[in-house]
Amino acid sequence: MVETVKLAAQPRERAGKGASRAVRREGRVPAVVYGEKQAPELVSLDPRDVVREMHKTGFFTRVFDIEVGGRAIRALARDVQFHPVTDKPEHVDFMRVSDTTRIRVAVPVRFANADKAPGIKRGGVLNIVAHDIEVFCTITTIPRMIEVDLSGLDINDSVHISSINLPEGVKPTISRDFTVAAIGAPTVMKSDEEAAEAAARAAASAASAAAAAPADGAKPAAGAAPAAAKPAAKK
Repeated sequence: MVETVKLAAQPRERAGKGASRAVRREGRVPAVVYGEKQAPELVSLDPRDVVREMHKTGFFTRVFDIEVGGRAIRALARDVQFHPVTDKPEHVDFMRVSDTTRIRVAVPVRFANADKAPGIKRGGVLNIVAHDIEVFCTITTIPRMIEVDLSGLDINDSVHISSINLPEGVKPTISRDFTVAAIGAPTVMKSDEEAAEAAARAAASAASAAAAAPADGAKPAAGAAPAAAKPAAKK
């Protein structure tokens, strides 16, 4: 049985921007539940409940039982709209689901065993390419998170999706073997390498200049401008 989170809601009758503004003036968050070949259902939520759930990991992978009118609607959160200034949630979209509904969902990535990665011990930097991975699955197989093991990784090593063991029935939505993370060289090492290259270039330039300069007492090359005459010594 899939674990669900109960979310109390109140029905609302009207849709549209004006109706949504009225709901917000009452101190609630307008929301809609759609999908499963049923008519959309308009509800409103307590903003404290919405913010509390959003501050937990995996808001979009959590299954909710939205309790309204004495019944529960099983759904997943699919989108949240925020106020451009206050950043408070202004509207939430939910999608109805059943145990057999196959969905696309973005699952957070967790990186483990960084202390066992030689590259990180040497000062390497973990460059995260994918903070979450979108997968196909049913609600009964949604992973809470996808764990990436960094054990044994050295500088310039990378982790690809093919090396990650996903739960049975869970498949990435992207077919190619994409990079999830890589260990880059430390900044200090890059600076040392750049300094060494700059020193080598300066030495090469100095050697070229020295080779081009005529030796003392050597005759100037043909076509070269004559040297300025020295003033005659006073008697």
